[in-house]
Parts: sequence; C-alpha cells; structure tokens
Amino acid sequence: MIDETKRILSDLIAFPTVSADSNLDMIAYLAGRLEDCGAHVDIFSDATGRKANLFATLGPQCDGGIVLSGHTDVVPVTDQNWATDPFEAVEHKGMIYGRGSCDMKGFIAATVAMAPIIAQKVHDRPLHFAFTYDEETGCIGAGNLVQTLAARSIKPALAIIGEPTSMQVIEGHKGCYEYSTHFQGLEGHGSAPDLGVNAIEYAVKYVARLLDLRDQLKNMGPDTSPFDPPWTTVNVGALHGGHVHNVIAPKARVDWEMRPIQTSDADFVKHALKTYCEEDLLPAMRRVHPDASIVTEVIGEVAGLMPVDENEAVKIVSELTGANSTDVVSFGTEAGIFQSFGMDVVVCGPGSIEQAHKADEFIAVDQLSQCLKMLDGLGDKLANAAN
Repeated sequence: MIDETKRILSDLIAFPTVSADSNLDMIAYLAGRLEDCGAHVDIFSDATGRKANLFATLGPQCDGGIVLSGHTDVVPVTDQNWATDPFEAVEHKGMIYGRGSCDMKGFIAATVAMAPIIAQKVHDRPLHFAFTYDEETGCIGAGNLVQTLAARSIKPALAIIGEPTSMQVIEGHKGCYEYSTHFQGLEGHGSAPDLGVNAIEYAVKYVARLLDLRDQLKNMGPDTSPFDPPWTTVNVGALHGGHVHNVIAPKARVDWEMRPIQTSDADFVKHALKTYCEEDLLPAMRRVHPDASIVTEVIGEVAGLMPVDENEAVKIVSELTGANSTDVVSFGTEAGIFQSFGMDVVVCGPGSIEQAHKADEFIAVDQLSQCLKMLDGLGDKLANAAN
C-alpha cells in the first residue's frame, strides 16, 4: 500500500490547510475516500463554517471502538526558505518533502490508504477516524469534537494519535497553556512620565513576576516526574508595545506559555499572577488612570497526556510495533483531550518531530511503511476480536 499512501499524501499536501485558512476541501476529500470504502462519515463544522472536524466509523455504531486521530491543519510557511514548493509533494532519495508531510498528513494518508483493507476485517469492534482542525492554534477542533461525541453518547475506548514520533510509543507529555496578557495604560509625552501610565513598564514587571514563578516551579516537580525537565516550565514568547522613543506607550501585550506537568502547577501560576495584578500592578496604574486594565486572553489550555498503569492503547500499539518500552515527550498533542474524555490514549506515528514546522519538512518513506505495517496489524486484531 505504500504507493497508494504516497498518492494520497501528495493530494493532502496540495491542500494549503494553514490554521488561519479553511480545511473544508481536505475534509471533503477525506470524507469521499472513507465513504467509498463503506465508512459512516459525519462532518462537524465550527461556528464560522470555514473549518470542520471529520468523524468516520468502520463497523458497528457501538461503544468501545478504536480511534485513529490526526489534525488537518499545518503551520505557515511565511518567511521560510523552501527549496521546493511547500504545497507540492516532492520525493527525493527516500524522503517526501512538503508542508505537513510529517506533521501530520503522513499518518492521515496511511490510515486512509489502509481503510479499504481494514473495512473487510472489522466486525464487532468499530474503528473510528477523527480528523480535526486547529490543533496548531490551541487544539480547538479536538476540544469541540469530544464535546460533540459526548452529546451524541459516542464512547470510544481508546485513541491512537499519529503525531510524528518515529513510530516510538509515547505514553505521556506535558500540557500546553498559552496566553496573551493585554495592558491598557495612558499615553503621554515622554518628558512627563508621571502623567501617563506606561503599559510597557507594567508589562515588564509582569514578565519579571513570571520569571520568578518559573524559578519557584523548579522546586515543585514531583520526584517521580518522567519529563525532561521534570518540572513545569514557563516561557515568555513576545513583548509588544510602543512606537517611538518619546511617547509613553498606552498599550502592551505579553505572549507567554507554560507546560504544566500537573494541573496544580497551572493553578498556582494563575492564582499568583491574578493576586499580583489585583494587589500591586492595577492599583498603581489606576492611581493615575482609573480605566487602566490588565486582561489575560486564553489562547489555549491543552491538557497533558498523563502516563497511567493500565493503558490498552499502549498495550496494543506496543504489540503491533514490537516496542518493549515507552517514552514521554516535551511537545504537546491532542492526546490529553481524548484522555480527559475517558479514553486510553497513546501517541505513535510516522516521521520525526525534528522535521516539523521547519522549511523543507519531510517524511521518510520507510516511516510510512512502518506505519502501514502497524495499521495492517491493527486490522488483523480487529478481525480476530470477533473470533
């Protein structure tokens, strides 16, 4: 099936599904492929009508199924120096180049290529396909999908998230919480700083508090933490504000994130920042300008994937790949969202995360072959489950 997988992957790369743009054409293509092999397909649009999730089922409409999940969106190619057209698949020396080739259209292509074969094997236990939107901008699609499944009383038992892990079995990763904190001050002339409220100055104080909390978090990680580093991290990604030297900046914005290993750490950081703003920063700002404000916008709060002792997804994928060990990773996925829905979850897919988001992104054909072998074995397992 490798040739068919490469053909499908070429088609998928040609859809420029950057998160800011629509994914509907790609969803329609995938729906057609899956319907052709007998799958029951549902498409769930977002509020704008420009994005959609796809949820398809081979086999009976019952609980306890297995989900193969991948996101359809890709990161932008803006300001990246590509050697080829990023939205045209190019195969060279055993590698297929193109935006999304490993993150994560390679996995989606493999699942769709194998769907007609698995359709002949599925009996009592359903196999689901979940293809989502906006993973790269806060896992919005997956969050909406599990809400839809809950509303329809659809209860799969486990999920395989095909993010690029070089086909290694991943049982855990940290959460990813992203924020933009907006500061509204009062502009004025730079020669009279006491008559204005410099939003940049308060943003800098906020960043200083963030860095202080980051240092405190290093001592809060449990001794049993499997992650590297073994504590919750904080990163300040950007500070925006101001225009010229001699004007007091009325607005500023801090873009920041944390990667919690436990929800209590996230609660600690949010409470500390709320207290700092309410008791220190805002009173000082409002003594000069009563309408001054600090507002934190939640870009996304994506739950981590927590390792658990009993995990059917890990057991099955380990058997199919021959892996005798599992690992954890630092990057985030949609896995925690599916886990919070009550499913056993594992992350395992073709390609290396080292290639993701970069110019000349690629996936090795050998990685696709390994993924096809795993999916073929999954089909056999579904067939044997009925015997």
